Amino acid sequence: MEKLKVKIINRSGWPLPAYETPSAAGMDIHAAIEGPITLQPLERALIPTGLRVQLPQGHELQIRPRSGLALRNGISIVNSPGTVDADFRGEIKVILINLSKEPFIINPGERICQMVVTTYTQVDWEPVDEIDHTKRGDGSFGHTGLS
Repeated sequence: MEKLKVKIINRSGWPLPAYETPSAAGMDIHAAIEGPITLQPLERALIPTGLRVQLPQGHELQIRPRSGLALRNGISIVNSPGTVDADFRGEIKVILINLSKEPFIINPGERICQMVVTTYTQVDWEPVDEIDHTKRGDGSFGHTGLS
């Protein structure tokens, strides 16, 4: 597997994001907060990570929810997945939301989300009057049935 060198500034006070297993795509990110923050039900908050990155052109960093926090505590990310573009140099911050019926406490250093670095393609639009027809056609949500 090819590795990509990415410059990172870590002012979080916590270890750099790291892959937990050899086949992992995502790395956990810690909350860079000075004290606990309580998220009430349906409340959202912007949580700093203390991280700044310099991605190579043609790459993006996606911020995604942690499945364990989502399942056990109803904690997710409002704009999931969040995108950090290659030309952004500010601190990465995460918009967490509490979708549960109970308050949730975010503690300093808590793993709040995961990041995935990936490549992307930009498009050049080609305006036309018609596009190719397919078997599905205009079929939308639920078009392919329940099973």
